[in-house]
Amino acid sequence: MMAERRVAIIGCGQLAQMMAQEGRSLGITFSFVALGEESTVCVQDLGEVVRVGDSPDAGSLYRELGCPEVITTEREDVPPGLLRALQEFCPVYPQADAVEKTQHRLREKLALLESGVPVAPFLPAENYHDVCAAIGYLGYPAFIKACESGYDGKNQWRVDSVAQLEQLRDELAPGSYVVEKGVPFSREVSIVGVRSASGETRSYPLTENRHENGTLLVSRAPAADGNGELETAQRYLATLLDDWDYVGVLTMECFVTRSGILVNELAPRVHNSGHWTLAGAPVSQFANHLRAILGMPLGDTTCAQPAAMVNMLGVDTIPRTPNEGVWLYGKRRRPGRKLGHVIMLDESTESLDRRVEEVLAELYTSDTPERSANA
Repeated sequence: MMAERRVAIIGCGQLAQMMAQEGRSLGITFSFVALGEESTVCVQDLGEVVRVGDSPDAGSLYRELGCPEVITTEREDVPPGLLRALQEFCPVYPQADAVEKTQHRLREKLALLESGVPVAPFLPAENYHDVCAAIGYLGYPAFIKACESGYDGKNQWRVDSVAQLEQLRDELAPGSYVVEKGVPFSREVSIVGVRSASGETRSYPLTENRHENGTLLVSRAPAADGNGELETAQRYLATLLDDWDYVGVLTMECFVTRSGILVNELAPRVHNSGHWTLAGAPVSQFANHLRAILGMPLGDTTCAQPAAMVNMLGVDTIPRTPNEGVWLYGKRRRPGRKLGHVIMLDESTESLDRRVEEVLAELYTSDTPERSANA
């Protein structure tokens, strides 16, 4: 009989939900940390939930969580100080330093460059005047991104002209921004990698992603690899995992350009573009993350046949198109909110693509407003 393991997860969203569901077969008991007013509906009945305020006592929190043997997180916006304080009681993965780097776009880009991983040309900015100067140097089109609290298209602006930039004069309050040069790319791809404390490393196939209004809509794996993009992405990701002595799943989102792959951003956690692994890989990203942080051997990350994941944004209707599973998160409906996803597998990419379009047509009719809003 497998001995029971105990893991605590900081965060109570759908990623924590799927991690706990996948952890059952590994004999893991879970507890969860709810930060502030965070909803706990996704992890209901999956384990004990401890709600904390701005300055929790780490020792008391550790005990309330049931003295877990390891603590992990499903989100980036966790106070690094809390992670470091909890490290006094048990291992915390991913480590606070890695989470802190990815919480801030400028720190993240500098860390990527330090490891020799290429990114689009960029300049930092602290106010509208700085943004104008940066765009004057980088040229149009340009992307203005807040260094913090930017995801799914939020706190990001594309500007193609002086007139568009003028319209942002009152919107860009003093703060921390990164201004990126718009680079032409053919595809957006991501790669999910995992590294254990012993240094064992694996990665899933490159995944091609389709976004709408800044939010992921469809992921397909494996992505076509005509110019060695997979090998390049694997090399960049392995470099980061080793340089950071990283433990757990790390996701790297990239642009495929004529000159090669440019890394757009990182996520120190299991990732939406890796949800297809729940049905399309022998061992999912969630199970491998748990294996890594618990010091267990990593599982098979291969993709035997074409796989796709369709996000359910603001809709929770079960599609009739044949599929390998519909995951509903239990969240209340709201325009653009990630309420679930559908996974499909097929023998051929062409057949799979047709089924993806059928599911999209079922979920999002021409008069469905939900998809147009941010999740």
